[in-house]
Amino acid sequence: MTSFHETLRSLRVWDTELPAFDPESAPAAPLPLFHDWFVAAGEAGQVEPHTMSLATVDGDGRPDVRTVMLHDADERGWHFASHATSAKGRQLAVVPHAALGFYWPVQGRQVRVRGQVVSGTPEEAYADLHARSTGALAAALVGRQSEVLDSLDELATASEAAWQRAQAEPDADAETWTLYVLDPREVEFFQGDERRRHLRLRYRRSEGGWERELLWP
Repeated sequence: MTSFHETLRSLRVWDTELPAFDPESAPAAPLPLFHDWFVAAGEAGQVEPHTMSLATVDGDGRPDVRTVMLHDADERGWHFASHATSAKGRQLAVVPHAALGFYWPVQGRQVRVRGQVVSGTPEEAYADLHARSTGALAAALVGRQSEVLDSLDELATASEAAWQRAQAEPDADAETWTLYVLDPREVEFFQGDERRRHLRLRYRRSEGGWERELLWP
């Protein structure tokens, strides 16, 4: 426990020069700014900038969160995918609202997105599944995500069978694979500051379009 606390208290945040951000020059809608920040994070050397936290709630209102991959971000919203039978899929079927969180420490930036989640078409799910690697297809073919696993041997057997099928049938479909799109209602951009004068710009959707407002850090 002592080692944990010593390590925890020794850590520093953003030990680098942070980029400038002028909220006054931000675009009228959040998507172009997200695209710019995403590209900037990748060019700055941020590892896996397309990973994001996905928060959902179950039917009893209990929150859940996990890390998933961003598959796209366009005028429809932020895209991700999973099995409809997974924990997140079941939760979204009951409460179709979620939040996303991106953290790019190399630039001291965060992006938070909240909104309603809708399912894409089966054709979109199929295209998404086959735009990925053989390993990703094999993992999807295994299925049974979030179910209780009896043994590692059972996982090894199922995974090997799925790999062989993915290689032999590259067009194979995983029926429960679903593309989800989060239609944003709020998008917040957070720019860290070494003196803790963080900048927070929130976009909120209204009937007339997007409204922008600054938030206290």
